[in-house]
Amino acid sequence: MSGFPLIRTVVHSFRTISSVVVDLIRVAFLAAHSRRALAAENLFLRKQLALFQERKVKPRRANDSTRWMMATLSRMFPWRGALVHVQADTLIRWHRKGFRLFWRWKSKPTGRPGLSKNLRQLIRQMAVENVTWAEERIANELQLKLGIRVSPRTVEKYLQVGGPVRTPGPQQRWLTFVRNHAHVIVACDFFTVVTATFRALCVFVIMEIAIRRMIHHNVTAHPTAEWTLQQFREALPGGHGYRSVIHDRDSIFSQQLDRSVKEMDVAVLRTPVRAPNANAICERFGGSLRRECLDFGPAQRTPSQEDSPRVGKPLQPRQTSLYTRPWTTGTHPGQSSGERP
Repeated sequence: MSGFPLIRTVVHSFRTISSVVVDLIRVAFLAAHSRRALAAENLFLRKQLALFQERKVKPRRANDSTRWMMATLSRMFPWRGALVHVQADTLIRWHRKGFRLFWRWKSKPTGRPGLSKNLRQLIRQMAVENVTWAEERIANELQLKLGIRVSPRTVEKYLQVGGPVRTPGPQQRWLTFVRNHAHVIVACDFFTVVTATFRALCVFVIMEIAIRRMIHHNVTAHPTAEWTLQQFREALPGGHGYRSVIHDRDSIFSQQLDRSVKEMDVAVLRTPVRAPNANAICERFGGSLRRECLDFGPAQRTPSQEDSPRVGKPLQPRQTSLYTRPWTTGTHPGQSSGERP
């Protein structure tokens, strides 16, 4: 059933082209006649057209070949006096439709030429055999090893359209590994807070993955690798039962720090590049801490007459109230259950 519209389109195009060709042959044949014979034939046809108009014979609907021929011939003579069966707006609309079709064909975007069939198959094969490779990695491998420069967007296009479904490998994924060994894995991360005096501090936390318990935390204004290593020594004393520690790719976690942490019988797991979700528990803790504890400030007061200094009266310190959000449901001290801060 899906092939019937295509057949009808082909038949309609063939009929239109054949009618246009026949009309062009007639025009070429009439061009060979003398002007006297053309004038006589024109008058003869006008008389017959007048008879059709008197009898009010309704003409049949114009097809595409008739529309194209009338729109083309109207450019060769003043057509307004010779137009009978259709209105002038209709003929002008045919002109505009022809121009739209022409410029649509003329302005059709060609784009870059597509990749060869062998290269497309190679891209899909590399994606299937290397499940962890993204589009940028595949493009870099093609340029580095084969000298073929392909954009990562092009690789993504051929993987999405007609590309095979990537089957996971036999090895565990990151999320599966973390879930299976959550009771022996700890995660750590830095996040920045700003004090009331606009001083930036770095908070370092170490959390247990299984029960999301914070086993160590500390604050410093100038974090270094030596300071971070000391925090690991305090959080992971001798006899601990942890096997792995997760941290991101911050420059503070240097190679020397990782070697020192491995000496504590703990394997170091670095998160992938630009993948904060791999350390989602610490990231979520930092965001919750900011929203629930640290996102508050002094309430703004409008200056009044009592705030202005007076002669002979000592200045009193301004009392500023702080509005905070509760960690749990309930009210602030001194407020009823129906009030808001």
